[in-house]
Amino acid sequence: MIVIIMGPPGAGKGTQAKILAEKFNLLHLSTGEILRNEIDNGSDLGLKAQRFMDRGNLVPDHLVLEMIEKIIISNLDMGFIFDGFPRTVPQSEGLDSLLDRLKLKINYVLNISLDKNILVKRLVERAKSSGRADDSEEVIIKRQDVYEELTKPLIDYYRHEVTQINGDGSIEEVSKRILSQINR
Repeated sequence: MIVIIMGPPGAGKGTQAKILAEKFNLLHLSTGEILRNEIDNGSDLGLKAQRFMDRGNLVPDHLVLEMIEKIIISNLDMGFIFDGFPRTVPQSEGLDSLLDRLKLKINYVLNISLDKNILVKRLVERAKSSGRADDSEEVIIKRQDVYEELTKPLIDYYRHEVTQINGDGSIEEVSKRILSQINR
């Protein structure tokens, strides 16, 4: 099974991805973690990515896709859940191309959505409890706006496959909604 889980910061996609990974024995792939691992391991890809990051630039799509490809090919006996990937239409196209070459397909594209005011409130509370003083309400609102701007093209790209999931409620309630879509 291959699942893409999308959603704005604070929607709970990371939490739900971990739950689904455990329930269905999927490899949880978070691009942030993948980048950190490649850099920590001093791989060629990690060193290339580090050069972009050190200059304050995003890691180019082709490097992210190379990292993803390496992991998928090394774990073909498993299913995957992508958390925070793809982030751009070119990454989606690259993923589709890779999966086609490997004769694999995406089974579910889940978009956890939530009212922006609830998201901001959640993140402000999370910032207080985690001690992250850099997460001001202003910064959180900006991240929500950027997410909306960058994600709309992805939702359009996957328009025939995406399932909208209401992210309001407890972790268990959202998990139930997701599982009801997967178990159809």
